Amino acid sequence: MTKITNEEKKLQVYSIDKKPTIPKTVKFDTPLENLNLNWGEKDLPERIRTKHVHRLHPYLGKYIPQLVEIFLRKYFKPGQTVLDPFCGSGTTLVQANELGINSIGYDISAFNVLLSRAKTSKYDTNNVNKEVIDILNKVQNITQKNAKQLSLFEFDFNTTNTQKEIDNQYLKEWFAPQALYELITYRDLIESEGYEYKDLLKIILSRSARSARLTTHYDLDFPKKPQNEPYHCYKHSRICTPVQEAFKFINRYSHDTIKRIEEFQKIRTEATVIIEHTDSRETKIPKIHGVVTSPPYVGLIDYHQQHIYAYHLLGLEDRKQIEIGPAANGTSQKAKRKYQEDIATVFSRIAKSMINGGKIIVVANDKSNLYPDIANMIGLKTEAVVQRHVNRRTGRRSGAFFESVFIWKKN
Repeated sequence: MTKITNEEKKLQVYSIDKKPTIPKTVKFDTPLENLNLNWGEKDLPERIRTKHVHRLHPYLGKYIPQLVEIFLRKYFKPGQTVLDPFCGSGTTLVQANELGINSIGYDISAFNVLLSRAKTSKYDTNNVNKEVIDILNKVQNITQKNAKQLSLFEFDFNTTNTQKEIDNQYLKEWFAPQALYELITYRDLIESEGYEYKDLLKIILSRSARSARLTTHYDLDFPKKPQNEPYHCYKHSRICTPVQEAFKFINRYSHDTIKRIEEFQKIRTEATVIIEHTDSRETKIPKIHGVVTSPPYVGLIDYHQQHIYAYHLLGLEDRKQIEIGPAANGTSQKAKRKYQEDIATVFSRIAKSMINGGKIIVVANDKSNLYPDIANMIGLKTEAVVQRHVNRRTGRRSGAFFESVFIWKKN
């Protein structure tokens, strides 16, 4: 890892003397020096940052859609194809579609692929409404009649069609009996009732499961152990009790999902969206015009672990052993070198399939200064590095930090 050189410093762009940039005003000829990406809460409120399907499901480590929109508007045209080799929650794919830009997304996480597909699919909103309400009503009819009695004793899996869950210790430890009964009932109905929009229903189920776990209200990101007793809640400043049911979340998120899907379908274009569950270090990459992505950070987040409840509940394939830069590997010099090699492998393969003059836009909190070396490793020219101050994080993980937007060009 090297220090920033004087030459690299000359490439840095950081604007604070201009008003925060409004994404829709950016054009192909907008100078980078005119971009002020340091939005405050008043400039870019939470409801705008999480518009329509961007809040279909919680996801740590994603970048905001407005940032993506700006660089798509500046470097891509409708009909061109942008790739995100680490598509995560699908932010690049959603924003590209809004602008009529074709997109391709790869991810090694089965959950990320499921979420991205649910967000970007083309829907008949009337049928979405019918299916979401139909399964909601069925779950209510099956699980709510004797909910109070059921919550008082251990749920007997032998009396249901969920025999295969008996040995799933995670589900039995992290969910109260009634909550698990409701979640498994919903899951089984997804398959047995022949619904068309299964991926969307699975996202409603996963979002509900995340909220229904036996954990404290203030620690939904990475709870370390099940919370079975009342506790002092930092979020609500009072004594709270662990959640015992899931149906209230299923009900709430069902209606929220319908609303968000309807909002996005009104602006969704016919631009193609291709999403594959694959490893970007190995998969075949078609001809593309460029890349907009935010790679996984080294030693910060285990992307499979943050949605572990979904993997257990939905039986998703777990590929955590081959994640790039997982938190479990730490941030040692060895881990950083391995991370650079893996990221360089991805971008080197991409560069071969990208048109001459194509741009790779990489958004990263590069506090270890890893990305200048990566650009050199793959022989791409760094045109600029736009810095932005991120200061809107909330909750127990609040705090400001700087984020870099690397702009690389294939000559």
